Amino acid sequence: MAANPPTLPPVGSSTDNGFNPNFDMPASNGDEAAEFSAVSPIEAPLPPQPLEKQQDASDPQIQQKVQNVLYSDIGVNTLLNRLKASIASARDFSSFLKRRGGMEEEHANSLKKLSRLTLENVHKTEARHESYQRQFEQVLHANERIADNGTQFGLALHAMHENLQQLANKMESSRKTWKQQGLAAEKKVQDAETLAEKAKAKYDQLAEDLDRVKTGDAGAGRKFGLKGPKSAAQHEEDLQRKTQAADQDYASKIQTAQSYRKELVSTTRPQAVTALVDLIKEIDAALTMEMQKYASFNEKLVVNNGQVVSPQVLKGSTAQPSPSMNNLIYQINNDKDFDEYFLKHSSKIPSVRSELQYTKHPTQAQGPTQPTPSSIGSAARRASMQLQQSQPPPSFSTQPQNEPSQAYQQPPLPEPTQPSTYQDYSSNFPPQQQQQPYGSQSQAPQYSSTSAYSPVAPNPYSQPDYPRGPAGQTAARQTTGVSYSSAPPVNPVFGVSLEDLFRRDGSPVPMVVYQCIQAVDLFGLEVEGIYRIPGTTSQIQNMKALFDSNASSVDFRNPEAFQHDVNSVAGLLKQFFRELPDPLLTLEFYNGFIEAARIDDDIMRRDSMHALINGLPDPNYATLRALMLHLHRVHQASEVNRMSTANLGICWAPSVMGPHKGSNMADAGLQARVVITILDNVLQIFDED
Repeated sequence: MAANPPTLPPVGSSTDNGFNPNFDMPASNGDEAAEFSAVSPIEAPLPPQPLEKQQDASDPQIQQKVQNVLYSDIGVNTLLNRLKASIASARDFSSFLKRRGGMEEEHANSLKKLSRLTLENVHKTEARHESYQRQFEQVLHANERIADNGTQFGLALHAMHENLQQLANKMESSRKTWKQQGLAAEKKVQDAETLAEKAKAKYDQLAEDLDRVKTGDAGAGRKFGLKGPKSAAQHEEDLQRKTQAADQDYASKIQTAQSYRKELVSTTRPQAVTALVDLIKEIDAALTMEMQKYASFNEKLVVNNGQVVSPQVLKGSTAQPSPSMNNLIYQINNDKDFDEYFLKHSSKIPSVRSELQYTKHPTQAQGPTQPTPSSIGSAARRASMQLQQSQPPPSFSTQPQNEPSQAYQQPPLPEPTQPSTYQDYSSNFPPQQQQQPYGSQSQAPQYSSTSAYSPVAPNPYSQPDYPRGPAGQTAARQTTGVSYSSAPPVNPVFGVSLEDLFRRDGSPVPMVVYQCIQAVDLFGLEVEGIYRIPGTTSQIQNMKALFDSNASSVDFRNPEAFQHDVNSVAGLLKQFFRELPDPLLTLEFYNGFIEAARIDDDIMRRDSMHALINGLPDPNYATLRALMLHLHRVHQASEVNRMSTANLGICWAPSVMGPHKGSNMADAGLQARVVITILDNVLQIFDED
């Protein structure tokens, strides 16, 4: 058998000097080999066996039966089979040790690599420092010591694997030798006894024939020779000679068989049995010893790792143990780290600037100003464009009427408050103008040339751009009359179901959806990344509050109403759909749309979704139709805005279907496929009139 493998120090003995819980320091004798050369627990006496097993092992009747089998004709063959089984078991355990050791070494190397990589990241300038860095470094060093323990454990298992492999090869060679010798001796005796049995059968047959001839039996033997029939005397003499020759041959073979068996029983068989029994006991003992080593090494690995995670005071030691990993984590002081971080930046505080003061322009300081006819005309035009709450108009552009205008026939007044009904509009401002379908969405609206102060430029709101933020909102309020308020919602729109909005407002398509679609159609079709690039959060919240307070006061045909930030309008529209209690495509139809999206055939997938869309509630169907026809127009300008149906599907799927259900992440892709399929077949699913 090969030399003993490196061994981990034994566990469970208070006098174990090889136990080294401090993995930062070498073993007590200075090298790794010495650490593993401590006395193995296998060399210690085995624990006492149960009384029942001891009695079974020493029972003379059992031993006698075993000896009877060993020294019988089947003894050698049975021993060969038992040795073969022991060799196979040793090879199996050797293979297990090899794979387990490889796994342990791979895990240890990965853990050490991860610890070192994390340690490098901890030291980077952009990482958190202070007590977090100090304590986390110690935790990472503890992980490195655990990795070192795993490496040692893997090396020990690898050495055990090699020892068992060498022993199994040696036992296999010895088995072949004794198989040849033992079975050859057994076969030699068996062949001799077979020949003796054949000689006996021949002798018995001739003796019976001779007896019948002597008694005058006419059918006894043959009576014909080469020269003719034999006489009875000649026949009897011939049988007598053959019988004597067969008798001598039979006696000789019996003597030979007896000699071979005596030699087999006294010499050859005992030698083979003893050798095979010794081989079996040797390999079984070696296998048991390696298994006990494996158990001991596992115990040592767990104890050493436990000493790293939570060090304990060793028996007879007065040294204070290192803090546990749990204590290291608890020593991180977040508040102190926060203070230290900002104290480092105390020297970087900029000097105090002088306080800003409001100074009015000299040209504006002469006295209060009155609204100009232009601003009043603008207010009148916005008022005339307001929507009827009972049915929002499906188009954006208007055509002139021939009725005379009654605007501005009275002295200038401050900008009027928005009336609440369409009839109020008609009493103070020009009549509502006729509208055209979506076909002219790429052009700005044109107004009647008879209206007072009609602009020359195609865009009636072509005024200087206002700055973004609070200053821009103030400027927009002065010109547009739009005021962003943080007051509680008076007539909430966001977070209200489409059914409730339809029941309250009488419009199947909510006003916020119509206004946002109108703004994007007019000013956002050629904006690159529309619906993909987010708007300003504060601007979106301000517009949301405006709709929740008084949706009828909003007119997004004037870009100043949303500060020329069409991306914020797009974000507002998506937020409206995300905040619906029940998504646009409804939770009831969710699984149906997902299953339809799984269909590979384009026609069948379209028809399945068409049937589901037809089953939606009326407000959902009308809103979906308006949205999809609008997104179709966005896609038609994809050469400019870079928004293909795939991009639109990815952007809009969570908004119209809600978050995907369950743990199957594939639903996210199927949601996008639902929207893409509807957009690809929008003119077949919805009519465009």
